[in-house]
Amino acid sequence: MTETNDRMVPWEVFVQPRAGAPHEHAGNVHAADAEMALQNARDVYARRGNVVSIWVVPAAAIHASRPEDTGPFFDPADDKPYRHPSFYKVPHGTRNI
Repeated sequence: MTETNDRMVPWEVFVQPRAGAPHEHAGNVHAADAEMALQNARDVYARRGNVVSIWVVPAAAIHASRPEDTGPFFDPADDKPYRHPSFYKVPHGTRNI
């Protein structure tokens, strides 16, 4: 394996299909640095022209929840009832909330 291939790391790619739209995960590329990752992402995910912005993030920089975190990590905050819409009473005669 060459030295260049040793430095190639995976980068996650997010693309924005139009101005104002959220960035969406498109896939990943391998690159030695951020500039190469952007160029590779442009060549792979924007070649058909419907992309206005690209983000690349080193895959090692992404921290994610683990499958065993499904219980308490995702439970709603029952100790904060004001976060639920049923906590608030809508004044009589109010429209368009």
